[in-house]
Amino acid sequence: MEANLIVSYDPSHAGSAKKEIEAVLKEAKQKFKYLKSDVEGLFNLRVKDARKTVKSLLKLCSKKPEFFEKTFHWVPIDKWCKSTVKEMQSVVKKLEKEIRKTDKWKMELNKRHYGKGDTVELILKLTEAVSKPNVDLKNPQKIIKVEIIGNKAGIALLKADELLNTQKAK
Repeated sequence: MEANLIVSYDPSHAGSAKKEIEAVLKEAKQKFKYLKSDVEGLFNLRVKDARKTVKSLLKLCSKKPEFFEKTFHWVPIDKWCKSTVKEMQSVVKKLEKEIRKTDKWKMELNKRHYGKGDTVELILKLTEAVSKPNVDLKNPQKIIKVEIIGNKAGIALLKADELLNTQKAK
């Protein structure tokens, strides 16, 4: 079983971040399971529907920002693959089919424990797999989210309200 939701937090507050996750997911009436994470500052979770979970947490964060003190980003994951450029391009190409020609889109990429190429270079290589013309870095309708963690990459095609950046949402 692989994570379909990853949550970043301050590694020096792992215990209180874990309690925060449990409290906000309980408040949102979401069942979840912690999965193994090899990275400090990142929890891997399995929930029934990661997108719905993040949408409800986004609303909760704007109503009760004090609930979100230790966690930073809540990111749904559609597909995991090896973190080679070729594998990631292949997954991006499949997800690209869900972007309409008229949709505005962008790619966001985070990498941890990954020393192969810098972020801008990786984004350029991965966006080569996308043939849709309307890139919009400020107000996209779709976001190709790439989370590289060592030799694995979690990739998702999301709408803006399916990603939670707790600092921005407050």
